[in-house]
Amino acid sequence: MSNRLDYNQVAPAGAKALGGVYGYVTQSGLPPVLVDLVYLRVSQINNCAYCLDMHTRELLKKGLKIEKLALVQAWAEGGSLFDERERAALAWAETVTRVAQTGVPDEAYQAARATFSERELVDLTIAISVMNAYNRMAISFRNTPAAVLEA
Repeated sequence: MSNRLDYNQVAPAGAKALGGVYGYVTQSGLPPVLVDLVYLRVSQINNCAYCLDMHTRELLKKGLKIEKLALVQAWAEGGSLFDERERAALAWAETVTRVAQTGVPDEAYQAARATFSERELVDLTIAISVMNAYNRMAISFRNTPAAVLEA
């Protein structure tokens, strides 16, 4: 795989604006591991190799155990490996990422609201949205995962 173009160079103001949203999420107060789990799950759904590589590495750096990392895609069957907030965040990430199929039903919203405050839910949805945007940029322009560059 080779890059089609470097969107950071072509549209630096746009890339900076997207980075500003990413920075907002970082400062939002949501736990960093929770955010990275959501980023990883969104990237799994979208099949974004670049982002999968990046967020897997981030979670490992943050001390996430490999057993848990291996089961992110199947978190619903992961039992006690995922706590209540992680399970709620991953479920919300799935329904929001698949919005065209799910329509984000009331039951999904109510389940997320049972776990997260209004502000947390908005911030979580912003995180999901920015990762969907990054996935689309990376896939469209063929960003090369670090693992491929290191091989």
